[in-house]
Amino acid sequence: MNQAILQSIERFFGTDIYFPRIHFTDILEIVILTFLIYQLIRWINNTKAWMLLKGILVLAICVLVATILRMHTILYLVRNSITVMATAVVVVFQPELRRALEKLGEKQFLTSVINLDGSNRESIRFSDATKRDIVDATFAMSNVKTGALIVVEQAIQLTEYETTGIRVDAAVSKQLLLNIFEHNTPLHDGAVIMRGDRIISATSYLPLTDSSNISKELGTRHRAALGLSEVSDALIVVVSEETGFVSVAQSGKLDRNITRNELEEWLTQIQIKANATSNWMGRIKGRVLKHARKDSK
Repeated sequence: MNQAILQSIERFFGTDIYFPRIHFTDILEIVILTFLIYQLIRWINNTKAWMLLKGILVLAICVLVATILRMHTILYLVRNSITVMATAVVVVFQPELRRALEKLGEKQFLTSVINLDGSNRESIRFSDATKRDIVDATFAMSNVKTGALIVVEQAIQLTEYETTGIRVDAAVSKQLLLNIFEHNTPLHDGAVIMRGDRIISATSYLPLTDSSNISKELGTRHRAALGLSEVSDALIVVVSEETGFVSVAQSGKLDRNITRNELEEWLTQIQIKANATSNWMGRIKGRVLKHARKDSK
């Protein structure tokens, strides 16, 4: 029927009109390219690479003008320096390229379809008691202006940052968190990394953000929180030693001076997300086992 419609249209407009046949792979290719271009634009817009890109565009315009006006010396220099310029772009954009690849690797649909590390890694859900202890400890430290940095791990395992600190591997409790961040104690400097209902390490060092948009009044704790949130899906809770304000960093964004209810909401969202992922994986595993039993019969 579709062929008959196309033939009718061709007869109406003439035989010289070409109607390309669209296949499923063509649609899939368009979707993939659209997604990649969108992610590239978002990445460039949210980093200092945007300023570098504007500089490259200015150079491109200069080369275009030189081509139109036939400035042979400039064109000769450009032709013979293309390789050097390509290498320079890779070197200059190296931090942004690394971060972009890390972000691409964070996409949960990719890791759920292709098990890249050979494990069944998924978000570990923590209990309501753990959530309550985190909130209570955070605002108890906020009231007395005790600086703190608490990392709540999600799907991306933070092993490389965990190894920079001292291994703890203890159940989360309000008293333990207060004791760790108490002034002049051996473990108070650095970050605490949590996995599920356990504190894995203390005094861990986190990567500092390179963002120029962060307020100058914020210190190393906030820069470290924002830096880790840019390269992982972790939720980082910060207590300011100067003001006592509680802030939360996630996905490269910092939400400052939040309330107790807002922190509870942040942690609840992680619980819901981890629970949904666990249920989804469980349903898939259940169907696979069901089909395997049928085949064995």
